[in-house]
Amino acid sequence: MRPRLPQWSGTLAAKAAAFITVMCCALAALLGVLVHVQVTNQTVDQARDQALQRLTQATERYEAGDSLKRGAGVDPPGLPPSLRDLAVGGERGTVVADFEGRPTMWAAGPADGDRALAVAVDYSQQARTIAGLDRAILWSSGLAIGATLLVGAVAVTRVTRRLHTTALVARRISAGDLDARVNDPGTDPRTKTPARPQDEVAAVAAALDSMASSLQGKLLAEQRFTADVAHELRTPLTGLHAAAELLPPGRPTELVRDRVAALRTLTEDLLEISRLDTGRERLELDTEQLGPVAERAVRGAGSDTEVRVVRDVAVETDRRRLERVLGNLVANAHKHGRGPVVLTVDGPVVTVRDHGDGFPEYLVAHGPQRFRTEGGARGHGLGLTIALGQAEVLGARLEFANAPDGGAVATLTLAAEEER
Repeated sequence: MRPRLPQWSGTLAAKAAAFITVMCCALAALLGVLVHVQVTNQTVDQARDQALQRLTQATERYEAGDSLKRGAGVDPPGLPPSLRDLAVGGERGTVVADFEGRPTMWAAGPADGDRALAVAVDYSQQARTIAGLDRAILWSSGLAIGATLLVGAVAVTRVTRRLHTTALVARRISAGDLDARVNDPGTDPRTKTPARPQDEVAAVAAALDSMASSLQGKLLAEQRFTADVAHELRTPLTGLHAAAELLPPGRPTELVRDRVAALRTLTEDLLEISRLDTGRERLELDTEQLGPVAERAVRGAGSDTEVRVVRDVAVETDRRRLERVLGNLVANAHKHGRGPVVLTVDGPVVTVRDHGDGFPEYLVAHGPQRFRTEGGARGHGLGLTIALGQAEVLGARLEFANAPDGGAVATLTLAAEEER
């Protein structure tokens, strides 16, 4: 199984760690090779000069007829053939080779006839020095890579954690939490602007906080405007409704009363939406059986709707708000769909389905939008918006979809307490 990475980690952290590791390894290998080559060349050159000096001394003693010292001789055993051939050919040279189980520096030159005069210098100390240097290079490189990788990982982790926090705040804002802010350490908490010195992450966080503040201000102004307009309309509409009731019976009077009723309904819907937007709605919770609540909501909607109770459960909810949600869903199904309309209670899940053309694509993808209807449908597009807002107040989940065989399906999922 693949290891589970922390939420703040991602491709950026993995790529940065891989890049740091590769660069550290490459740099360590380059420096190690350079140091190894340099020290090895110096060590070999010193051993070669020592061997050639001894060869010169041995040549002088050989030409003077004196006996050769220990380590020198004519065609001694162990002399590498390639070096002997070079010496017989009249050249002097050196080579490192194993002799009697130890590394040895050989130096050879021509002697009389087809023979070679050679000296052997112990090369063990120099070989141990080079081997020790190589081990030191490997250990130091490993430690340097580990330390650099650790420091780099800490630095990259801080950046990725800040980016992850910024992304989480952006998602909260898109979900409707306009009070969410990043408050990045690189920004001034009083002005929400990047402090000095700033980095790119702080600039992005500050821009997101500034955008959220601006968006929140505009939405609050819009909500206040909607609430003020709705409140201002209530008084004249109340008077208009009273005046319409005094008109003599007839077709014109019916039209006036119908339009006044529509305006009053729209005003009440706007007031309800403004209250939902403020987020200050208070629940009056009680334990209710879902089946009877659904039946009352259908009767309140005043429409011919079939209620099917597959499995009834008790839910802790605000009955008035729940009936409002179900009533709006049923009314929308009759207004914009076609019969038969069926409300089904299956445990804590309530579905309302019609057999019309289904929900528009934008509604299924993004949810209901205020004052938007399609296909010449009547209404203001507020019923489903109110239903969604009331469902959120109840802590329920309201989803919209289209059935495979046609028709719109609204699904409300509540938290159940116990089955009946």
